[in-house]
Amino acid sequence: MPPIAPRRHAGLVAAALVAAVAVAGFLAWLDAKRELSALRGEVAAKLTASEAATSQAQARDTEMAALLRDAQAKLALLETRVAESQSQQAALETLYRDLAPSRDELALNEVEQILVLASQQLALAGNVQAALAAVQLADAKLSRLERPQWTPLRRSLARDIDALKAVPYVDVAGIAAKIDHALASVDALPLAKDERLPAPPRDKAPAADTPWTRFLRDTWADLKSLVRIEVSDRPAAPLIAPEQSYFLRENLRLRLLSARLALLARDDASFRADLAGANAWLRQYFDLRTKPVDALSATLAQLAATPMQGALPDLGRSLDLVRTQRAGRDRPSERAGAAPAK
Repeated sequence: MPPIAPRRHAGLVAAALVAAVAVAGFLAWLDAKRELSALRGEVAAKLTASEAATSQAQARDTEMAALLRDAQAKLALLETRVAESQSQQAALETLYRDLAPSRDELALNEVEQILVLASQQLALAGNVQAALAAVQLADAKLSRLERPQWTPLRRSLARDIDALKAVPYVDVAGIAAKIDHALASVDALPLAKDERLPAPPRDKAPAADTPWTRFLRDTWADLKSLVRIEVSDRPAAPLIAPEQSYFLRENLRLRLLSARLALLARDDASFRADLAGANAWLRQYFDLRTKPVDALSATLAQLAATPMQGALPDLGRSLDLVRTQRAGRDRPSERAGAAPAK
């Protein structure tokens, strides 16, 4: 009996151990199951949240894709309109270039017109001052633009300015006015054949004079008037018939008119010859002892001694350079206009 008791005790202990291990395992299983359930719930919650976020993201992607398509359509429409606007702007710029010349072209046109007017002033009126002002204005217009290709033209204009400044100034208007005054005074000039000596002074009668003494003195005065002795320092005046006086004055007037026309035509030789001839007629046929004749003779001599302008400068070289510049600027535009046709 004694040996059986220890065996039973050992079996009970082993059974208790097994039971304890089983309980412990069961408890561990329960904990593991509980944790697994919690983990599954957490994963399910996270999956649900992720699915919701994915759905929202997909909705947002769909919305963004729609917005992107709208933006792309609007951008394509804008690009089309911008291309149309650019083509219209290019067409307008081309049309403007064709219709409205550039600033350089306008300057060259103005310079050409100014030089043409200056040449006309020199050729027709001999107005050096007006031509000089015109050439200086043309040079000032070119200087404001500062184009290197216009340097030869500006050098030519500078030479023209120096040549115009070297021309002596002649007051053509003043000389013409003096000739006009001489023409107006021709009819009032006294002729030499009409010259009269001043009457001799009469002796004063004494305070106490008898009729007989007065008679003798008057008789003596009448006798002295019958004979007159004249001492003259010039040759005798030519005799002219009264009806020829008119033609003399008209010939003098024609000579002065010829001198005026020669002045306007810048014919220096004819101008001086006509003035000299008019002065010679004046001194020969008119009374130089009178103040109007003497003053007119002095005026004609002074006008004949006035230096004339002589040959005037020619602005043709500057005009040719301006037209060459314009032709050089027109050729590229013509080639550009002809290129699209090809």
